[in-house]
Amino acid sequence: MSVLVNQEAPNFTATAVLADGSFQEDFTLSAFQGKYVVLFFYPLDFTFVCPSEIIAFDKAVDEFKKRDCQLIGVSVDSHFSHFAWRETPPEEGGIGKVQFPLVADLSKEIARDYDVLTDGTVAMRGIFLIDREGVVQHQLVNNLALGRSVAETLRILDALQFTEKHGDVCPANWSQGEKGMTPTADGVAKYLSENS
Repeated sequence: MSVLVNQEAPNFTATAVLADGSFQEDFTLSAFQGKYVVLFFYPLDFTFVCPSEIIAFDKAVDEFKKRDCQLIGVSVDSHFSHFAWRETPPEEGGIGKVQFPLVADLSKEIARDYDVLTDGTVAMRGIFLIDREGVVQHQLVNNLALGRSVAETLRILDALQFTEKHGDVCPANWSQGEKGMTPTADGVAKYLSENS
């Protein structure tokens, strides 16, 4: 498993289904430079855990927008499959008209570049937080049966933005609105004495 944290996120050009349902054949990751990006991989359309995650991300899309962050989903399905899944209501096994792009990775090249392809077939549940400079700041990869936490994704995004703004670091279980920790021996000692 490759660790991409602190490296430039692998760029790609692929066909995506956009939030309005249209197809964009030359969809690129690099087009979002200057914004934060949460790029997440999921195994397949019309499956079980996947719609629960995608719908949960969709319900939180405004929270990501508030943080100037673009959500992008990727699987090894075709854009036609993505489109059909978007056109199917959740109560019938679909995801409905989600408000972020779904990228088609039929060649599996994107999944390979992010090292989330399992057994050469489908992508594991990889999630990558990419900063405004296009550098991966966080990655998490779950096996197929283990759904991800949208709340934790937002917490990590908040932590990144906090450290960028204040220079302090974020201790264990930090959440938005809490104090950070000065990255010095004295700062650590002070934080631990106040929070033990």
